[in-house]
Amino acid sequence: MSLGSAAPGLLLLFDVDGTLVSRATEAHSAALHQALREVHHVDARRLEHSIDPAGRTDGEIARLLLLNAGVPAETIDERAGAVREASTRIYAELCPPSLANTVLPGVVELLDWCSGLESVRLSLVTGNFEPIARIKLKAAGIGHYFPAGQGGFGSDSEDRAALPPRARRRAGQAGVSFPRAQTIVIGDTPRDIACARADALRCFAVSTGPHGPHELSDADGVAESAAQLRPLLEAALS
Repeated sequence: MSLGSAAPGLLLLFDVDGTLVSRATEAHSAALHQALREVHHVDARRLEHSIDPAGRTDGEIARLLLLNAGVPAETIDERAGAVREASTRIYAELCPPSLANTVLPGVVELLDWCSGLESVRLSLVTGNFEPIARIKLKAAGIGHYFPAGQGGFGSDSEDRAALPPRARRRAGQAGVSFPRAQTIVIGDTPRDIACARADALRCFAVSTGPHGPHELSDADGVAESAAQLRPLLEAALS
């Protein structure tokens, strides 16, 4: 039996910040900056304005900040693991006990509906380092929708385009990745759309982050809210 017949339906790869939650990055950003000071002795806060973090991986953000601070690329490579570990440890200390107020309207209802369908599998594709994503979503009260051992994260690669293939491999069977035709990326930035296209995947965009519908028009469908995603997904399932 082929994987397509063994795994019918859809694999939905959700972004986190701007898609599932909003205004949940304060502790996350602080943890990354503290990690850069701890590992590289660099205070990069004054350089924040020099990059647009939306849709980037944590590792890419750290690299761009460090390069702008004059840190050699070789040193960044050598200490990338230390930055990841320090960021995770510090975030676990800084993350508020509850981020329930950051969950975007309609997200819980959408995830409830999706999780009730045997033909839908929920997963993540996010630039967050995986432990940070898991802590953040648990604090938001929606972590249980996304099973461990699945998804693609900033801790897998600095290159966001590498994350959907990683998520499809983890969702696959017998060493065969989950089919592209049955996988949809859901995000809120042009970089989410670009990472989907890099793996020849469909993408539904939601304008609940920093980008308006006109900036997301390259997606296969654009919704203004999580509630508006449901008709798009119902059409995809049919």
